Amino acid sequence: MNKQRLLEVHERIKPYIHRTPVLTSQLLNNLCNAEVFFKCENFQKMGAFKMRGATNAILNLSEAKKSKGVVTHSSGNFAQALSLAAKSVGVKAYIVMPENVPQVKKEAVKFYGGIIIECAANAMAREVEAAKIQKETGATFIHPSNDDNVIYGQGTAAIELIENYPDLDYIFTPVGGGGLLAGTILAVNNFSNKCKVIAGEPMKADDAYRSLMSGKIENNDNTNTIADGLRTQLGDRNFPIIKKYIDRIIRVEEDEIINAMKFIWQYMKIIIEPSSAVAFAAVLSHKEVLKNKKIGVILSGGNVDLSNLPF
Repeated sequence: MNKQRLLEVHERIKPYIHRTPVLTSQLLNNLCNAEVFFKCENFQKMGAFKMRGATNAILNLSEAKKSKGVVTHSSGNFAQALSLAAKSVGVKAYIVMPENVPQVKKEAVKFYGGIIIECAANAMAREVEAAKIQKETGATFIHPSNDDNVIYGQGTAAIELIENYPDLDYIFTPVGGGGLLAGTILAVNNFSNKCKVIAGEPMKADDAYRSLMSGKIENNDNTNTIADGLRTQLGDRNFPIIKKYIDRIIRVEEDEIINAMKFIWQYMKIIIEPSSAVAFAAVLSHKEVLKNKKIGVILSGGNVDLSNLPF
């Protein structure tokens, strides 16, 4: 695990991203019987941590590759992140999106300059369409979470959090595709002496938890969770990091996710998306174990469909 590489990535992407604030709430500290420090990636450009990894992945391309553009498949935040990151360095971004994605998400991608190609709403169709664009345009495929440059980019959020609070006992993140979790683990192992990483995951999309148990990447047959950003699965680049170094994965029920989201809206006065609330839901469900600890929570994003709130 390369500390120097993490530092280089952090420096490389600084001009293109926000250093997001870390907020606390005395009321939530009392509720948790711990000190909780929220790293607010909901204030990141385009509203999520994914701007970090997308930017790093594009900046690592040669000029020849940049000239042909990039392509990804995503129905959510990575679609917006890659579009904006590409626009900020003058690169074309082709975004394969399922046809049933809410219009508000498509509008955001268009606003950031992404070129949308719609496909049927299944994983196979996404991959086929992305491969077709690669072949036709010569664009470089960038996976939303299973790509080393993306993983290292996502790790910079935890680097900043540790710079602010070097004596954290734990950092909690949500886990979906595994890019943020793996990046956070790399950052913690290189920049902290005692911190451990714990992930929160919806019970209704608990493939990462089951992957840890079985030792191989598991799928979800059903992903009917409100945390729509976490319906993806781990990949062969991030799973080995997670399997080797994670402390544990805590699964949470849908009502716990909604409650955690509500607490943060109500008491922190900030907007987070359901996927983002999963990490804090995991903290709330393990209050006894975490008593008097210093805990970092990465609030992964704030891109909410306001017409479809759970409260």
